[in-house]
Amino acid sequence: MMMKKACYGLGCVLGLFHFTAQASFQPTGPENDTIKKVKPIDLAAINLTDDPFVMRLDSLMNFSFFGSNENLESTEEFLDTEDTRETYTLPDFHDTIYQQRIAALNNATPFKLDYNPDVRRYIDVYSKHRREQVSRMLGLAEYYFPLFEETLDRFNLPLEIKYLAIVESALNPLARSRVGATGLWQFMFSTGKLNGLKVSSYIDERCDPIKSTEAACQYLSQLYGIFGDWNLALAAYNSGPGNVSRAIRRSGGKQTYWEIRPYLPRETQGYVPAFIAVNYIMNHAQDHHIFPSEIKTSYFQTDTIAIKEQLSFKQIQDLVGISEEELQFLNPAYRYKIIPKNESDYYTLVLPASKMGLFVANEDSIYTLAQKDFEQQKTETPDYVEISDKFTHRVKRGEVLGLIAEKYGVSVSSIRRWNGLRGNTIHVGQKLTIYPRKMPRNASASAKPATLSPKTASDGRKYVTYRVRSGDSFYSIAKSYPGISAQNIMDWNSIKSAKGLKAGMTIKIFSKT
Repeated sequence: MMMKKACYGLGCVLGLFHFTAQASFQPTGPENDTIKKVKPIDLAAINLTDDPFVMRLDSLMNFSFFGSNENLESTEEFLDTEDTRETYTLPDFHDTIYQQRIAALNNATPFKLDYNPDVRRYIDVYSKHRREQVSRMLGLAEYYFPLFEETLDRFNLPLEIKYLAIVESALNPLARSRVGATGLWQFMFSTGKLNGLKVSSYIDERCDPIKSTEAACQYLSQLYGIFGDWNLALAAYNSGPGNVSRAIRRSGGKQTYWEIRPYLPRETQGYVPAFIAVNYIMNHAQDHHIFPSEIKTSYFQTDTIAIKEQLSFKQIQDLVGISEEELQFLNPAYRYKIIPKNESDYYTLVLPASKMGLFVANEDSIYTLAQKDFEQQKTETPDYVEISDKFTHRVKRGEVLGLIAEKYGVSVSSIRRWNGLRGNTIHVGQKLTIYPRKMPRNASASAKPATLSPKTASDGRKYVTYRVRSGDSFYSIAKSYPGISAQNIMDWNSIKSAKGLKAGMTIKIFSKT
């Protein structure tokens, strides 16, 4: 069974884009004429301050580690990137040079990095036809590679795996393939869920750099444990372990990637050559006159804090002085630029270290002001809903593809492709398969109250049982039982964390009356 949909090397590399689905804001109206209007809070006009002594300590620490005591006001700095391709001929090295350079890289890694015409073709693609993309990825690597290396080292995996994220997503945490693979490591929904990544109406953890990297390390560790060869593990990551096993059988029991390559899916035949080429180009970019065109902040110049209450990026921008675009770069998993409050779990916020002190010093005030802002603006935010792999939508009277696509946060072309539609014509009652990026309120997958007759526990309390479904959370189940909280359900069933809830298990819901 294919566990991960194929993502064909360069064909799956997507440019950076920003998913900027905005929450809609409606002005508050009085319930009657006797109620006075409350003047909305101007968050941008509030001047929060940090402790001067602690600010000095932060400045000294920054100077000690990075050689500069300047506060970093932005995560984006740009180098002079005047295109000089017209003034010189692009380097074109002899095969012997490529062979020597890749042999040197091969000696430093447990991967088997071979040089052959297929690898050369991918090197030419990167060094001649995708030079601007390589420049951008060199800049992004300044931020992402330390994060990857830290996690890879913890899992005791080869550090060269960091280059796999370039093959998969071109270091774009919001990348989404035509078949729904998402994030830096291009997880399909099912494979991501098997490796602990959640997708909800607010958050897609496949886009979370830290969590998705941990999931990729976990998955690659399993694949290497199965095949005992890193190139085969890469092939299995791309097309699924089942396809690799079948290719081994069809090859007559061969056990190396190049021997079974003719029997692998076509897209996987280019996967390892692309990976080898990326290893080469990221280490020898300067030899091809390619330099970083964009430098993001260092991973080591950021900090992370657990968030206790709901916040929007707009509120953080106004109160802390960091742009929404910068916040999204550092926190790409939040779909609506809103960090939700979750009773059974917590979410985190990544900020430049230069802004963290200001946030911590005013944390309680920020939560209070944000709550007042939400109340006054009557912000319409989606319910917290765990999203399933796919959703079946039944077409209603008056609906068109554009309206349906907007409802689920997808494109019309995607709906046509998923359902084999040649045009935009649909009819009432037709069932459409949707792989949603968001779930509208009326399509919520939240649990329904159990209809079974109440049972009696040994202590005399009444309870009903509920069978957990895919996509359920403690919060979504509790919503269907008035007066019941997510913590109640966890306590009644002796489950210590949100991760303890598994599809198929039966839990008890006690009556509180």
